[in-house]
Amino acid sequence: MVFFVTGGSRGIGAAIVLQAARSGHDVAFTYVNDENAAQDVVRKALEIRPDGRCRAYRLDVRKSSDVDKVGAEVLADFDSVEVVVTNAGVNRNGLIVSMSDEDWQAVIDTNLSGAFYVCRFFLPTFLTNRFGRFILISSLGAGGVSGQGNYAASKAGLLGLSGTLAKEYGKKGITSNVISPGFFETDMTRTEWSKENSKFWIEYCPLGRLGELPEIADLVTFLASPGAAFINGQNIRVNGGLDWAP
Repeated sequence: MVFFVTGGSRGIGAAIVLQAARSGHDVAFTYVNDENAAQDVVRKALEIRPDGRCRAYRLDVRKSSDVDKVGAEVLADFDSVEVVVTNAGVNRNGLIVSMSDEDWQAVIDTNLSGAFYVCRFFLPTFLTNRFGRFILISSLGAGGVSGQGNYAASKAGLLGLSGTLAKEYGKKGITSNVISPGFFETDMTRTEWSKENSKFWIEYCPLGRLGELPEIADLVTFLASPGAAFINGQNIRVNGGLDWAP
């Protein structure tokens, strides 16, 4: 199968790209600015699977015309796409009382509208094939986060988008599911997190640790597999059991 992954040059997105390659799939993925990081992911994917295909495309998902243009390039290069993973996301912190229109819109446009544009573009291909897998990466923050109202709203919106895709197109052989990660070992958590944040998470997470990126990537490839054909419209919370913390 061919995967299309937005935001695939680092963190969770890069882990998904590499695991998809490891599982025998071809991968197209997007990045915004860091071409060197994107090409490094391509190199690693081709080392994992030398006979496979992996290409990176520069894309700002906030612009629907750009999504359509890059999507058409991907279909021309790969002939088809069977799995779409919307992972691209940004955050601009601030209390709602002082949040600017620009900070609100930038996050909503990237995290929510961008996912919609991508799903909308690939739907005709899925419908033609009578097969497709949408996997939207949300967050535990979808329930609300102090200082991140824009981010929380965008990630909550993905639940409604995915649920609607699941209901509208399930009978066409298309499934849509959401993954809501907890906190994972990434460059951001290693460099930007305070010791207090890490200590709090580890103390209250029943597994007593941060998540590891393969634990998300493996779930994505499972949701794309035949074994997940009857999983549809779900929000899978991958948080080490934090829901059951004391």
